[in-house]
Amino acid sequence: MASERERMTAGEPYDPDDPELVADRQRARRLTSEYGDTAPDETDRRRDLLAELFGEVGAGAAVEPPFRCDYGYNIRVGDAFYANVDCVVLDVAPVTFGDHCKLGPGVHVYTATHPLDAEARRGSESGEAVAVGDDVWIGGRAVLNPGVTVGDRAVVGSGAVVTSDVPADTVVGGNPARTIRKLE
Repeated sequence: MASERERMTAGEPYDPDDPELVADRQRARRLTSEYGDTAPDETDRRRDLLAELFGEVGAGAAVEPPFRCDYGYNIRVGDAFYANVDCVVLDVAPVTFGDHCKLGPGVHVYTATHPLDAEARRGSESGEAVAVGDDVWIGGRAVLNPGVTVGDRAVVGSGAVVTSDVPADTVVGGNPARTIRKLE
């Protein structure tokens, strides 16, 4: 039988009150708090903390504190990834950022989903993975919803709410996000 963590990461319904998951969230809070307490010039310590928190960290990745996440181990960031202040990644399912991705301040990424039926919602949740390609720029206060993919070289405008996939080489904006133009 699969553990609640295995069920969660696979996108199946799981119990978020499972003691292992509660401990994992506490671990993530401790690490993000410690990360936030490091001085900007403590680059080696910051790199070590990101490597401990995230599932995978590419060369030259940087995250400006404060940063929050549910678990951390479901987050993978590529080379030269950058997240500005106040970003939140709710990583009950895998979240992958490619190389040279840039996140503006306050970007939120959500993978957690809940049943529409009120009774079913009382005891379980699930998640849908989010994938962001290479060379993507996500503007400040944008939101990526569960299950979306953002293609390579795309730009997500500030404040956009992404509810469906964003094709490569596209600029999107608005709520819900819609195509503004294609990049050449």
